[in-house]
Amino acid sequence: MFYALAANTTTTSWVLAFLAAFILGISKSGIKGIAIIIVTLMALAFGAKESTGLIVPLLIVGDIFAVIYYNRHAQWNYIVRFLPWMVFGVLIGVFIGKDLDEETFKYGMSFIILGSVIIMYWWDQRSSKNVPTHWAFGSSIGILAGITTMIGNLAGAFSNIFFLAMRLPKNEFIGTAAWLFFIVNVFKLPFHVFVWHTITPETLLINLKLVPAIAVGLFVGVRLVKIIKDGFYRKMILVLTALGALLILLQ
Repeated sequence: MFYALAANTTTTSWVLAFLAAFILGISKSGIKGIAIIIVTLMALAFGAKESTGLIVPLLIVGDIFAVIYYNRHAQWNYIVRFLPWMVFGVLIGVFIGKDLDEETFKYGMSFIILGSVIIMYWWDQRSSKNVPTHWAFGSSIGILAGITTMIGNLAGAFSNIFFLAMRLPKNEFIGTAAWLFFIVNVFKLPFHVFVWHTITPETLLINLKLVPAIAVGLFVGVRLVKIIKDGFYRKMILVLTALGALLILLQ
């Protein structure tokens, strides 16, 4: 299936995939709020369920850079608190998504993307950024993050709210999230290989072709993270991502 997928991929699909890999590199350099558009572009390029497996090795490549570059800023006490709930959510996501057909998976991913956009927009518009710090809040957010990262690599909107609740400074936020997602993405690998069969030798060859775009994105992102302002670009990403989710629905 994936050999045919790669052989029949159009030029437009490759352009979308390289753009997604470039943005992934920028995201892993520390610029938050843009990961959703990566998932949208890859789903448009390769299909909803197939793209979930294609993205994971690329995410791990970016994670390796992030944990090396920001390792000194990681706050392990927060990772230990959040990780078990997220792992539990991943296991639920494996069960939910295993036997879903492509059409149902596509609709599920689209609704998760749109839901994430709504959450991010709601968060940006709030006059108060205070969120609950009770363990029940963290556990529920962690489980949702685990489910959405397995179904569509879309945990960012939920995990960001948790880390914002902990009031971590920028570099600590980036370093802690980098380690969390590196661990979770490695944990997801065997499920994609042996349960969902969305990672194969053929998909890894596609990944290799996209790695240079990640490297360029990392190079650009390290410089952007020092100067970028949140306002306009976050609104732009939300609009583009919502449009992308609608395009997935219409495919």
